[in-house]
Amino acid sequence: MSGTRNAIITGSTSGIGLGIAKALAKSGVNVVLNGFGDPDAIERERIEIERVFGVKCLYSAADMSQASQITTMVRDAEAALGSVDILVNNAGVQFVSPIEDFPPEKWDLIIAIDLSAAFHAMRAVIPGMKARKWGRIISTASAHSLVASPFKSAYVSAKHGINGLTKTAALELATFGVTVNCVSPGYVWTPLVEKQIPATMEARHLTRDEVIHDVLLEAQPTKKFVTIEEVAALTLFLCSDAAASITGADIPVDGGWTAH
Repeated sequence: MSGTRNAIITGSTSGIGLGIAKALAKSGVNVVLNGFGDPDAIERERIEIERVFGVKCLYSAADMSQASQITTMVRDAEAALGSVDILVNNAGVQFVSPIEDFPPEKWDLIIAIDLSAAFHAMRAVIPGMKARKWGRIISTASAHSLVASPFKSAYVSAKHGINGLTKTAALELATFGVTVNCVSPGYVWTPLVEKQIPATMEARHLTRDEVIHDVLLEAQPTKKFVTIEEVAALTLFLCSDAAASITGADIPVDGGWTAH
C-alpha cells in the first residue's frame, strides 16, 4: 500500500477481527481496534501491536448497536490519525433458534450489529474517502451471505443484506477510487462459532462432536475449519493497490461450501 494508511476494524478484540487488525498493522497500517472484552487484556493487545509492528494502535469501545457511537468512533479516529482510509466491518453476533421461537429482541440486535452497523460506519467514512479519491471498505460477511442454514434467520438475513449493501456502495463509489467488497468465510474456529455449538446441540438434538462434524464441517468439502490467517490475508490483498479493480465482489473463503 502506497503511503501510510489508517484503518478501523470493528469487532477486533478477538477472533477474525483481531487477525485482520494484526495483518494490516504488519503491513504498516495504523489501526483502530473496537469491541468488547477485558479492558486490561485489550490494552495489552493494543500496546503489543504498537510494539511489534511499529504503528499506531488505538482502541474504541463503541457499541456497534448504537449509530451515534459508531459515528463518534469514526470522527475520533479521523481526529487522531488524520483520516480513515480502510474500514473493515467485522463485528458480528449470532443466535440459533427456530423462527417461531426466535426472540424479537435477538433479531433486532443481530440486524443492528451485523448489518446496520456497517451502514452507519460506511456513511461516516465515505465522504473522506471520496474527497481523497482512495478508500477500501471490506465487510466480513459469511458463506451465509450466499446460502442459508436453518435456525439462523437473523444472521442469514443480515449477511445477505451486507452483500446487497456492498454491491450498492461499490456502484456509488466506482469512480472515486474506493472499492467495496465482502469476504465470506465458511466456518472459522473462533469464539463466535464455539459459542453457538450448545444451542445447535439443543436445536438439532445432537452431541458436540456431531455438531462439529455433521453440521459445521458437513458443509465444507475440505472438512477443515477456515483459518483466521486465510481470511486476514484475503482482506489485506483487497486493501492493496493490486486489487483496485475488484469491487462489488462477495468472495468466499469457505472450503468449497458455496460450490455445492
